[in-house]
Amino acid sequence: MDRQGVKQVCLALPAATLDHPWDPDHDAYKVGGKMFAVIGGMGGISFKVSDIAYEVLTESGRAKPAPYLTRAKWVNLDDPSDWPDDELAEHLKIAHSLIAAKLTRKVRRELGLD
Repeated sequence: MDRQGVKQVCLALPAATLDHPWDPDHDAYKVGGKMFAVIGGMGGISFKVSDIAYEVLTESGRAKPAPYLTRAKWVNLDDPSDWPDDELAEHLKIAHSLIAAKLTRKVRRELGLD
């Protein structure tokens, strides 16, 4: 999946937004103001995963711990086109749902996520 494909998948998710918190080359996808995925200027992508997925993906070598976000169980792919589109899309949907679930009930209601 290329950068445009990531954008299409992420922005199709409920209440998802695109932000550029660092510079125009970094696309940060958020829900309720919280990041669930980010793609950098060089094309690498990082996203939130479950604890189990983190262990499986990093131990198998399919992904590496995301810089600065390892403690929060984020993974990084140097080249998202190395993964099948449907598999990456599913991981992005899960990342969105993991972050959305941590939002307060009030915010989820305001965003139409409940």
